[in-house]
Amino acid sequence: MRKRLKSPLTCVLLALLFLLGTSLQAAEIKGVGFEDQILVEGTSLKIQGVALMKWAGFINVYAGALYLPEAHSSTAWDDDITKSLELSYFHGIKAADFGSSSDKLLKNALTEAEYDSLSERLKTFYGLFRDVSPGDRYRLSYSPGKGTELHWNDELLGTAPGADFAQAYFGIWLGDKPINKSFRDRLLAEDA
Repeated sequence: MRKRLKSPLTCVLLALLFLLGTSLQAAEIKGVGFEDQILVEGTSLKIQGVALMKWAGFINVYAGALYLPEAHSSTAWDDDITKSLELSYFHGIKAADFGSSSDKLLKNALTEAEYDSLSERLKTFYGLFRDVSPGDRYRLSYSPGKGTELHWNDELLGTAPGADFAQAYFGIWLGDKPINKSFRDRLLAEDA
């Protein structure tokens, strides 16, 4: 018995249904969607959690999603592993504000020696930021041996070397002294 081949239209419809099904599974918070899985330097990363950052308790600033390798626990986010954090903004923010805010948070979270060892790389990294408008996204992605990449709307702006840099910078959101504990705890939630 001869097998019937599907028509090209049926194949296209099946492919569209598959793509729609995939996008329906993506995580969403306040109308901002995040993929369930992403690929960073050949490593598949699974979403761990999504969170909403609020200012003054009621103004939505950005939505975020944390990605880690599937077999890795979110409690060990600071291991030297591939990871990614994506933030989608609800309001405009000036480029200079990213550097000054980050610097204050890092000085508060790190020892003087830790901060000093990162200071030159931080200055360079702060210079990469651009103004954001509502709907813009920043993505930090770290790969062992390569460093921490900063993407703005999928455009690579630059890379900072070192696992120590990644641990400190991701620590702004995920560390012991994060920008917001509730935001951190939601990002680190297993099975978002």
